Amino acid sequence: MSIFKALVPKMSLKRPLAIFIMGVSGVGKSTIGSLLAQQLTVPFFDGDDYHPETNITKMKAGSPLNDDDRHPWLTALNKLAKEQLQKNSCIIACSALKESYRTTLHKDIEANVKWVLLDGDYELIHKRLKKRSAHFMPDSLLRSQFDTLEDPIEALKIDITLRPEEIVRVIEEELFEKSEIGVIGMGVMGKSLARNLASNGFSISLFNRHLPGKEENIAAKAVQEFKELSDAKPFDSLQAFVNSLQRPKKLLVMISAGNAIDSIIHELVPLLSQNDVFIDGGNSHYDDTQRRIHLLSESDLHFIGAGISGGEEGALKGPSIMPSGNKEAYKLIRPFLESIAAIDQNNDPCCSYIGPDGSGHFVKMVHNGIEYAEMQLLAEVFEVFRRSGENNDEIATSLEAWKATVNSYLLEITIDILRKKEGNDWLLNKILDKSGNKGTGNWATMASSRLGVPSTMISAALFARYIASFKDERITTSELYATKIAPYRVDTDELRKAYEFARIINHVQGFKLLYEASKAYNWSLNLSDIARIWTNGCIIRSDLMETLVQVLQISKDILLEASFISKIKSLYPSTTKVVSECILHEVPIPCLSEALNYFNGYKTKNSSANLIQAQRDYFGAHTYQRLHDPSGKAYHTIWKNSSTHD
Repeated sequence: MSIFKALVPKMSLKRPLAIFIMGVSGVGKSTIGSLLAQQLTVPFFDGDDYHPETNITKMKAGSPLNDDDRHPWLTALNKLAKEQLQKNSCIIACSALKESYRTTLHKDIEANVKWVLLDGDYELIHKRLKKRSAHFMPDSLLRSQFDTLEDPIEALKIDITLRPEEIVRVIEEELFEKSEIGVIGMGVMGKSLARNLASNGFSISLFNRHLPGKEENIAAKAVQEFKELSDAKPFDSLQAFVNSLQRPKKLLVMISAGNAIDSIIHELVPLLSQNDVFIDGGNSHYDDTQRRIHLLSESDLHFIGAGISGGEEGALKGPSIMPSGNKEAYKLIRPFLESIAAIDQNNDPCCSYIGPDGSGHFVKMVHNGIEYAEMQLLAEVFEVFRRSGENNDEIATSLEAWKATVNSYLLEITIDILRKKEGNDWLLNKILDKSGNKGTGNWATMASSRLGVPSTMISAALFARYIASFKDERITTSELYATKIAPYRVDTDELRKAYEFARIINHVQGFKLLYEASKAYNWSLNLSDIARIWTNGCIIRSDLMETLVQVLQISKDILLEASFISKIKSLYPSTTKVVSECILHEVPIPCLSEALNYFNGYKTKNSSANLIQAQRDYFGAHTYQRLHDPSGKAYHTIWKNSSTHD
């Protein structure tokens, strides 16, 4: 009687897999592969059977293959795997010694590939090869294979001193009885991402803490609530949760940023092993992410900071994902993140490796900063329309017409919000006018200050929220300073142009912040690719973002690109008129006006900063430079006939 347990029912519930049994010659790839295929009742293919005749002749002569020799062979095996995955799972025995070879083998099917590395020492394998007859691979080439082998961190590594049946049993336990990825935190985002992963065919484990009387059986309830999670394994024991995961273990952590992340790291580190990956998918500060990357690396663990945008719907249907950290570690989780991400117009995932350190969370922070200003601009547009005497339905109708030229996700949801009624009144009219924030706008403002970048619209949007929070004071002040001003009858087309102008400036500032951060921190950020992954799934997706993908391939400064120069020139007169009229009619427009102020300052050849520098030198002897002295020499002047100045 076979010691194996039938796995066919389990296989049928998951996506088809191509399992590559890899390693140097003589480790038993064919033996293990055929046994495993028999157990799973799936086809087995020996990669050696697909070598072109020229390769076989070369190896028989005792010459090792080079990369050019291997390429057609690897391409043929990739084609074979793709064909088989259309029908079923399959097992393929192939040496797959180098990372570049494995890249060819899993091209376009990475999420459906599993690697098993049969590992042993040279002496043992050499003895095996000497006993093998009728094979074109001579034992003299074994050393060259050991020298070529690049140990894959993504593979399940198994010691070949185990009996073949034991090796197959280990593969069975790891690949088919354990989960591919674990999700920690069953809040709104955690549950939605878990459902997304499960819907894409990944086997998952779920964990939520157990707090008696407050949080009990949360993961188990999620499994019961959502059909996508019916095969997920729920836990409220962290040890059992970690034990349920395949090696190397992948953990997507969706809990509150800050101390909670450090606490869970403290609990997890003793339970994890070399090359396991901790993915922080929350809105953590980029400095904290950098610190955690170094902390986990000391234990040979990997920390990936992944900014995720899209809210509950995006998390479920496809978010925009911004991961950073160790690039090799990212390869371990890329199939998961790219499979669940939104898709851009070219059918590529809105997920891309951002860079090292905490760059992923920095990029997400800037995304949120741009989002702050985009939301504030729409709020200001709403206020201008309201001051013109239009009701919510009329405003929504006006904005609907704007979609032809300035469409965005935020514009679309604003229209929906304006039209929503509760009883005989619009729901918006019943909402308290105090807006909250979770810190990313504040962080973006501080990061801008740290880097010396004028992200003035993000700051204006943040401070507008702060002003809104002082509701009682605003009520009192409005009564004290009440004035009678005629309504501002806004020209809808001019307001649209001012809005379009301000949105361009907002994106100019956001990408400028990314560019300067990339230089300062040596991140080598790809601004065009960042714009690309922001074209779908995320909150700031828009037609403008689609345009910026191409623009940022040509220029890092949007204001210098020809098409935007003509566009801004055409929008500028309407913007100045709208901003002027709003000020005259006491309509608060911090972001619209700041967009204009920024642009006016940016296009001023000779600014008034020379007076500020003279003032600094006057009271603090801070020195100054002179216009026509290219040496950069520092000058100091005694501005008044006095030795000291207060």
